[in-house]
Amino acid sequence: MSLRLDTGLGAALARGRYERPPSAFRDWVSADGSTPYPAEAGRYHLYVSWACPWAHRTVIGRLLKGLEGVIGLAVVDPIRDERSWAFTGGEYVDPINGFELLSEAYAATDPAYEGRFSVPVLWDTETARIVNNESADILRMLTTGFDGLATRAADLYPHAHRAEIDELNARIYASVNNAVYVAGFSTDQEIYETTVHGLFQVLDELDERLANTRFLFGEEPVETDWRLFTTLLRFDAVYNVHFKCSRRRVVDYENLWPYVRDLYQWPGIAPTVRLDEIRAHYYRTHPQINPSGLVAVQPDTDFEAPHGREALAGEDESPRGIAA
Repeated sequence: MSLRLDTGLGAALARGRYERPPSAFRDWVSADGSTPYPAEAGRYHLYVSWACPWAHRTVIGRLLKGLEGVIGLAVVDPIRDERSWAFTGGEYVDPINGFELLSEAYAATDPAYEGRFSVPVLWDTETARIVNNESADILRMLTTGFDGLATRAADLYPHAHRAEIDELNARIYASVNNAVYVAGFSTDQEIYETTVHGLFQVLDELDERLANTRFLFGEEPVETDWRLFTTLLRFDAVYNVHFKCSRRRVVDYENLWPYVRDLYQWPGIAPTVRLDEIRAHYYRTHPQINPSGLVAVQPDTDFEAPHGREALAGEDESPRGIAA
């Protein structure tokens, strides 16, 4: 495999607009053995970065479902260089394959692969290949494919809301999760401003919705909440500054800010948040945006402050305030 830059753009800028490349590996782990990848304890391994919001959502899903003893976990160094995400030693090691670079997993799966080396990666130890490198798929599989092996009862994709969850996931992906990258990597003023306008329009709508419901679909967080959380968590420290999503901060929102604190304080979540790694990754691996490599000072925010959102539980929890 030829060496090529993997600095974070991951795609050509088409007329000044960042276009995220599609994930290349989309196979599925099944609960019933209907795919070549049946759910089995100890068979699969998850490669992640604490810094990456797409990987972070899968770490959270694995934790909430109690799959720590079922699916292994290996973490890459937050500083990605021109080669790939790397296993640099210490806590950043690959105990399964001994890879030094995540690109080795891609080469082992497809020697002709010419795409981006992204996290998360769900690896199959039996066939020695990547099953899936799409975070949305992996998060969904943790609830569906691996549900029979779960040791905790969290339902991240409840039947009663599945159609609505799919619709809102798509809206939040386009207008929030991915929009911060479109804004940050844009080289066109009009595209940048249009993207930021749309981003804050949706954040405003979500803030209104969360005035009436503790979480997006009721009293318990579902996958949509966690997909949104990993972006909002990084917003003030990174996207507001580094990606110029500067109209407002999350702490300026009446409901979004307590909502983020509520999710942060959900049992087990806080240890998955590594703000030092998050900040180091973004500010030191995008030289086209931040050539000096200086890391912005972390905002003075307290994720552990009381959120008071328990009072919304038991009230009218029907979703409102944002179109799917």
